[in-house]
Amino acid sequence: MQYRYLGKSGLQVSVLSFGSWLTFGKQIQDKTAENLMALAYDHGVNFFDNAEIYARGQSEVVMGSILKKMNWERSSWLVSSKVFFGDGGKKPNQLGLSRKHITEACHAALRRLQVDYLDLFFCHRPDDNTPVEETVWSMHQLIMQGKILYWGTSEWSAQKIMEAHLVARQNNLIGPVMEQPQYNMFVRDRVEKEYEQVYKTVGLGTTIWSPLFSGVLTDKYLNRFPDETRMSIEGLEWLKERNLTPGHLDKVRALNALAQEMGVSLARLAIAWCIRNPNVSTAILGASRPDQLEETLTSYEIVPLLTPEVLERIDQILAT
Repeated sequence: MQYRYLGKSGLQVSVLSFGSWLTFGKQIQDKTAENLMALAYDHGVNFFDNAEIYARGQSEVVMGSILKKMNWERSSWLVSSKVFFGDGGKKPNQLGLSRKHITEACHAALRRLQVDYLDLFFCHRPDDNTPVEETVWSMHQLIMQGKILYWGTSEWSAQKIMEAHLVARQNNLIGPVMEQPQYNMFVRDRVEKEYEQVYKTVGLGTTIWSPLFSGVLTDKYLNRFPDETRMSIEGLEWLKERNLTPGHLDKVRALNALAQEMGVSLARLAIAWCIRNPNVSTAILGASRPDQLEETLTSYEIVPLLTPEVLERIDQILAT
């Protein structure tokens, strides 16, 4: 495994990490989740990603039980949570980035994950109803209390991130260290263009999600629609409609042909393509079976195969 610094911080994160969105507490059994986390850790993964909204908090419960059972040295792994969407409640103050919800969400995550502190705590979306000053102060206070070590954002615009840094700078507070955006061959603009100046000015780290575009950047959807995938989960029809389009699948077929020509799987090629970007601190992998994770955990090994000629062919296929 390779490790990269998270932005300008001194924290090192494995270039491939493991997340529980749509799987833990929902799509897979707890024993499978345990096997997947053990496999990831044994391959050098040191960052496990979670959020209050994942399976309405149950994802954190499952992960916390596994972390406690494994009894790995606490200094050898990182765990995250995210605050914004809540864990299922819809009453006032159960959502958003107010000081009340941020504080209560942090305490709930600590309880569910069975840890004394969160290594990373993300604002899962921007909150237009809460002053950014309130959010920055709330995160800073949690750091001062030792309940979180680093805080960041997810799917925030470059402008919003810089607003948070301005507030932090004006008040001698700790600003956001990392951002968690979607990044893959089909979703590129924010990571490659919008954040360009943010990397240079504040040293933004990125923990990118969906490097496989929710599984579309594999060969499993090319011939038929398989059972028991995240696209078939009730309530995720929007994901299927957005990602599994004829245009996307045509490009996936061409990318798969290129991957076969290179002697690698499309999944490994797509992940390697993401982490070849030096502004990607870590790519969060997801899996519902050990064989899937076994395959993708070695994706960093094929980054050297992504020569300028190969990258040009990929861009030609993607029409970018």
